[in-house]
Amino acid sequence: MSINILAIESSCDDTSCAVICDGILKSNVIASQKVHEAYGGVVPELASRAHQQNIVPVVSEALRQANIKKEEISAIAYTRGPGLLGSLLVGTSFAKGMAIGLNVPLIDVNHLHAHALSQFIKENAEDEVPEFPYLCLLVSGGNSQIVLVKSADNMEILGQTIDDAAGEAFDKCAKVMGLPYPGGPHIDNLAARGDENRFKFSKPQIPGLDYSFSGLKTSFLYTVRDGMKENPEFIQDNLADLCASLQKTIVDILLNKLKKAIKQTGVRHVTIGGGVSANSGVRNGVEQLCKKEGVKAWIPKRVFTTDNAAMVATAGYFKYLKEEFCPLDLPPFARVKL
Repeated sequence: MSINILAIESSCDDTSCAVICDGILKSNVIASQKVHEAYGGVVPELASRAHQQNIVPVVSEALRQANIKKEEISAIAYTRGPGLLGSLLVGTSFAKGMAIGLNVPLIDVNHLHAHALSQFIKENAEDEVPEFPYLCLLVSGGNSQIVLVKSADNMEILGQTIDDAAGEAFDKCAKVMGLPYPGGPHIDNLAARGDENRFKFSKPQIPGLDYSFSGLKTSFLYTVRDGMKENPEFIQDNLADLCASLQKTIVDILLNKLKKAIKQTGVRHVTIGGGVSANSGVRNGVEQLCKKEGVKAWIPKRVFTTDNAAMVATAGYFKYLKEEFCPLDLPPFARVKL
């Protein structure tokens, strides 16, 4: 009998549902929320309301694309946290209700854990996956971490941001330049046309494998402020160069610590995950670094780097095989746990 896992992801502003059958992805439906663009960031209350509107049609479409009936579902996996609590409550409540209605087990999944396992998403049986242990550079709007993944259920954070995350640096610097939210993709597109060596921004000297991006944001702000004193059109006149230089600095900071982690651990496989891993500079930089260091880089499809239920289903599948189910009264959590 096939193992069919239905997964729900609702940690932030994307409502997603996926179905995997015997470890193979059959559907991955994502409904994004455009309402936040007008506010320059995610508004938690609006996100929760949008999840309530989206979750039923998203789940229905995921089942349709997977060509299975809800009665054939073996278990329901869902993102328990971290994330926006209101958004998590929508997904959690729906998952629990569906599990009760279908009388199937419930599987709670850590959002960051799922990102770290996203390279195990299989669209075909012959798809290759990394070998344990491997390093995962997990970079998003809320997290920047280097994780040593020893097994599907054994992970160790080797380094993490002590203040701001890489994605937050992208978005806040984009806001300074007047770019729409989310700013990361806009910076990526503009950077392709700019001179990455035109401007120099601060690179914090943090010991160990931890990250810091607050100093970079301040350095960027001062550069823009001083430039506009001399030329009110400074941003528009130098937009592509500012984006390219900013992106290069963020990528350099990320890769510097990743290189140290590769040397310290001696691992032979490196993966990336999280929304910022969709960035062209990060993807190319990790690939080049791994080639230079003689290790294998695993670069996921962009659709699997942002928040998606396919990674939740994959993490849930690992837990299903070990019968690691959760009680119905388990509450969601907003803060980071790995």
